[in-house]
Formats: sequence, structure tokens, C-alpha cells
Amino acid sequence: MGQRLAYFEITSSEDAGRLQSFYADMFGWSVNEVPDMGGYALVDTQSGEGAVVGGIGPAMGEAGVRVYFQSSDLGAALQRAEKLGGSRVMEPTELPGFGNIAVFADPDGNTIGLWDQPSA
Repeated sequence: MGQRLAYFEITSSEDAGRLQSFYADMFGWSVNEVPDMGGYALVDTQSGEGAVVGGIGPAMGEAGVRVYFQSSDLGAALQRAEKLGGSRVMEPTELPGFGNIAVFADPDGNTIGLWDQPSA
């Protein structure tokens, strides 16, 4: 079985609040800012059980869209990406209360996230 899409993230280099409102209105999503996360908001797509959740917030680097795939072993997944021609962008990093994430770039430079989702 393949790895499940676990999370998406939309980031803004200009106005994260504007994007949060845009996507909430565009798709009927529930967007709730997380205190102490610098304007980052969690997104409930309101699409039922098992739906992919996401976040919209300020960019920490280049703005854009990134998807995160579920992975129970972030280190092994990063090694696999490197073996296949990708590169590490972010080592496994703890997000207190949310698990751990890591990021790699594919051979064309597209960044893809990994999330261990311990509470999912």
C-alpha cells in the first residue's frame, strides 16, 4: 500500500490572513488561527471523515503549496529520497503536540513534506 497524503500547506509571502479568507470562502473550509504560531492557521476542509487537513500561514522562505505524506520513519524516508536522486531540505523536526515533520526536494527541486502523524 502506498503512503497516504496526510497534510497540505499553503504559504504566503505577503498576507497570510488574506489567503486564509480566500480559501475559506472559495472552498467552504473552516480556517482557525493557532495561537502562538505567528499567524498560522489550521484548515478543516469540511469534507468528512478521513479528509486531508491542512494549514495556511506565513512563508518561512518561498511561498507556495506543499503536500505532506504520512511516514512512520522520517529518517528512512529522507534516505530513500536521497537514494532516488532527491535531497534533504529539513531534517526531522518536532512540532509539539503535532508530531514530527521533515522535508525533501525531488530531483526537479519540488519540495515535499513528510509527517509522522502520531495522533492520526
